[in-house]
Amino acid sequence: MKCSFQELGITPLLTELLKADGVVQPTPVQERAIPAILEGQDVIVQAQTGTGKTLAFVLPILQAIRPEERYVQALIVTPTRELALQITEEARKLQAAAGATVLAAYGGQDVIAQIHKLQEAPHVVIGTPGRLLDHLRRETIRLDRLSMLVLDEADQMLHLGFLPEVEGILEQTPEGRQTMLFSATMPDHVRQLARRYMRQPLDIRIEGRRVTLEEIEQVAIETTDRAKQATLAGMLEQLRPYLAVVFCRTKIRAKKLNAALQAQGFEADELHGDLTQAKREEVMQRFREARLRVLVATDVAARGLDVEGVTHVFNYDIPHDAESYIHRIGRTGRAGQSGAAFTFVAPRDLGFLTDIEGEIGMRLPRRKWAGPEVRSSRPVAETGGDRRSGRGTERANVGRVGERDARRSGTRLKPELGDGRRPNGGREERRSIDRDERGGRKPAAHAGSRQGHGKSASSGKEMSRSGGTGRSRHGGTSHAQRQERGPRGRGGSKRGR
Repeated sequence: MKCSFQELGITPLLTELLKADGVVQPTPVQERAIPAILEGQDVIVQAQTGTGKTLAFVLPILQAIRPEERYVQALIVTPTRELALQITEEARKLQAAAGATVLAAYGGQDVIAQIHKLQEAPHVVIGTPGRLLDHLRRETIRLDRLSMLVLDEADQMLHLGFLPEVEGILEQTPEGRQTMLFSATMPDHVRQLARRYMRQPLDIRIEGRRVTLEEIEQVAIETTDRAKQATLAGMLEQLRPYLAVVFCRTKIRAKKLNAALQAQGFEADELHGDLTQAKREEVMQRFREARLRVLVATDVAARGLDVEGVTHVFNYDIPHDAESYIHRIGRTGRAGQSGAAFTFVAPRDLGFLTDIEGEIGMRLPRRKWAGPEVRSSRPVAETGGDRRSGRGTERANVGRVGERDARRSGTRLKPELGDGRRPNGGREERRSIDRDERGGRKPAAHAGSRQGHGKSASSGKEMSRSGGTGRSRHGGTSHAQRQERGPRGRGGSKRGR
């Protein structure tokens, strides 16, 4: 039976703030976890991503804060900066009703500024293991009076190798603290940690209809390492995602793929550990505002990523275990919305795919990219008109997810084509060239003429292979055209701008 937040024990002040933010009905994980946490019990909560775990611990923590006592009363430990920021944003929306102060402490920030804020003794600190341990060694944070501790995304925290840091933090806290452990999966090493540091915890497991969400269409795309890039570009054009996250195995691969997508005109950017914190925050802000449509990320950087309107996830590099797979595809299909997850599978990846399928208890349908559509045993696209000009209706069924769910979540769609290009197509580039000519500058479209007065032999062959139309096999601009036209100027048309 459904109940309200007040019936769970949340104060009217906090409940009113939740209503103002559009949160009225508790989710199943909130219904079961909040009363136990309010009673002071240790809890182990296993629930899928996107089920409301954050509020399940933020609400009772804020309600238990004693504002008149100026020391750190609650500590929330997360594996990544982005997740720490997301939890901090949720907590700050509600802190006024509890009279609490909240501080985020993670790497990439000015440590001296953090020290000054810690001297003000915030009630709640949300941070990453490395930076928290750094503050403990500097003795700039005291946890000797801590009463509440949360380990969020515990499985990934240990998977990423943070066990020594987590244990170092736990050793600095009182034995009588209340400990809350939240995780999407519960491998043995997480349960071992719980046994060592928790007191008779209540085990709360929110069973999904499957290990992964039914709202997410999951497909394995059979390809090769060499064909991956062209396959991804073609699928982005066909499916026209509102927001898409593309996962790569390493930072180097993420950088190279992002550069390739940008060179093809996609509004893409990268998210990985080599970026400064300011750059990471700038990229995420653009992505949340849908000014950036394709985010190329590594597992570590995107851990806990929670952005409304993510319609598609592409596993460009297949994850090597089911835990990572579940976390990756959980970036879409959140809060009851639908989404699609495509996992690229080269012949050498079949072993990993079999292992994942065994863990999640389902077999992913196989499809092959064949140019204008993905071949499968069931229809995936409807065709009509000219897709590249934006006048037609061709779109994969899963491609409709973007606009439908964006409307349902209240996200405002930009006045652009589904694949992120502006409706006026190439006319914007033409106007840019005209402006350059009027301003006395050499237009970017003519830059290639510096290399010679005529087309090279290789350019001519490339043109002839594409039928003399200047288009490549995948419907994009041919190499010959790019060579002749040269790099786009600042005003040039780009997909997704």
